[in-house]
Amino acid sequence: MKVALPLVVALGALTLGGCDAGAGGGGGDAKSRAGGGPSVIAPGKPGEGAETLSAAEAEKRKSDDSPNSADFSYAQMMITHHTQALQMTELAPKRAESGKVKRLAERITAAQGPEIGAMEGWLNSHGRERESGMHHHDAMPGMATEEQLRTLRAARGAAFDKLFLKLMITHHQGAVTMATDVLSEGNNVQVEEMANDVIAQQTSEIERMRKMP
Repeated sequence: MKVALPLVVALGALTLGGCDAGAGGGGGDAKSRAGGGPSVIAPGKPGEGAETLSAAEAEKRKSDDSPNSADFSYAQMMITHHTQALQMTELAPKRAESGKVKRLAERITAAQGPEIGAMEGWLNSHGRERESGMHHHDAMPGMATEEQLRTLRAARGAAFDKLFLKLMITHHQGAVTMATDVLSEGNNVQVEEMANDVIAQQTSEIERMRKMP
C-alpha cells in the first residue's frame, strides 16, 4: 500500500495535466475560430494568381456576384453576335453542298438560339432589356461585314461551304475572345457560366470546322 499510493498520486497528476493541456488546446481552437476560422484559397481570374482569404471574406466574396458593366455589355453584345451567326446558318440548308456543313449549321442553330433566350432572360431578371442596334458590328470581334454576308448569300455549293466555314471560324474565334474577356472583367456567376459554355462549345466547333474540306 505504501508503494501503490505514490503511484496512484502520480497517475492522477498526469491525468490532470492531460486535461489541462486539452483545455489549453481547446482554447487555442476557440481563439482560432474567433479569429475568422481557417483560411481559404480562392482561385484568381485568368492571368492572375490565387488569393488567400479568411472564411468570412470567402463567404462575402461568394455572395457578392452583383453584375457589373462588363457583365451587361457581354450579354448585350453576345446576343447581337449570336444573332448574326443564326443569320448565316439559315442560309445553309438551301445553299450548302456538304452534308457536314449543313449538320454543323443545324448544331449551331440549336445551341445559339437557346443561348440568346438565356441571355435575354438574364437581362430581364436584372431589370434590363435587349438593346437592339446598340453595338456596332465592328466593335465586336469576329463579326462578318455586310459585304461578306452579301457574298455568302449569293454563293452556292462548294463555294458557299468554303466561305461559310471561313466566316464562321472567325465568328467563333471572336465569341471566344469576348467570353474570355468577361471572365476577367465581369463579376456575375451566371454570366461566368454562360461564358465558359461559349468557350468550350465554340472552341470544339472551331477544331471541327478546320478539319472540314
